[in-house]
Amino acid sequence: MSVNQMKTYDIAPGDWLKGGIITLMLFVLFQLGAIIGQSSARLYAEHEAIDKIKARISLDLQFLDVGNQTLRTPPNQDTLKGYLKRINTILSEQQTGVWLVSLQSVTANTAGQPENARLTQLILENSEQTVNVQLATKPLYHYLAFSPLALIAALLISPAFVKVRASQRRAVKAATLAQPLPIVKLTPKLTVNLNEKTLGNGVNDVTVQLQNKPLCFYTALLHYCIENPNSVLLHHKDIPPELTHLASKVFSRLMELGHTKRKRPDFNANLDKTLSEIRAALDEVFAGFSEEKARYYPPRAQGEGSRSKQHSYALPILHLSDIHIIGE
Repeated sequence: MSVNQMKTYDIAPGDWLKGGIITLMLFVLFQLGAIIGQSSARLYAEHEAIDKIKARISLDLQFLDVGNQTLRTPPNQDTLKGYLKRINTILSEQQTGVWLVSLQSVTANTAGQPENARLTQLILENSEQTVNVQLATKPLYHYLAFSPLALIAALLISPAFVKVRASQRRAVKAATLAQPLPIVKLTPKLTVNLNEKTLGNGVNDVTVQLQNKPLCFYTALLHYCIENPNSVLLHHKDIPPELTHLASKVFSRLMELGHTKRKRPDFNANLDKTLSEIRAALDEVFAGFSEEKARYYPPRAQGEGSRSKQHSYALPILHLSDIHIIGE
């Protein structure tokens, strides 16, 4: 694959759409600039043409019979109409877009002149009287035209925006790839696998196999403590019937899985030994995760004698989402 092909693939389809929008916006902007330039140039040309007409009429007034207000003589219609025609012919040949409408009260022939013309009034004074001159100019929109340069400029500049956007995307992508991936810290979660008769933490491959009795009792203890938070389980008392029922249910499941054909054990017998085996397995499974282990660890008895009898081996408050049991 060539370098040019790689660069082309870096430009997303959305960039071409945005490039088209940018092209249109640039064209509108440049066309507006062209319109402003055309309007400014036209107004300047008109102003220059009007100044020349004003100067020409001022020079010709002494030869024109425009009448005399003091003597109450009217202007010579034929002479002035001919003069207006000659001036308008010259203005038309020079394509000034300006023409004489009237001189004093004499009006020129307006045939062929566009509608919506802009009128300008001039007052010329000499030693004898005041002369009124009326000029007309074409509407500005007659001079506004499509600018090919605006379109060409928009087409030349818009690809630069597309390339800049593609370059920015490549830079962001490169910066993202350069950054190290965040280290995701997995939280250990107790996993009880009845199919394998093991305990695990769900994070690594460390598993410990338990005998039937401690496995059934611990699985039942988990369910019991989730369903009965803040329960108190004392060493010197028999385990509650609900806990015994749950443990028997797990044992029946082990029989279905083919792990044992013996009679259901007495879960009240040797309770301390059962709890010790469970704690030993948890110590190995949660090695290095002491904080997480505390959630699943049946508390040890503190003290001796009568004080230890008041100790509860019930688990801390757990939720069903805190454990994962396979094979139930």
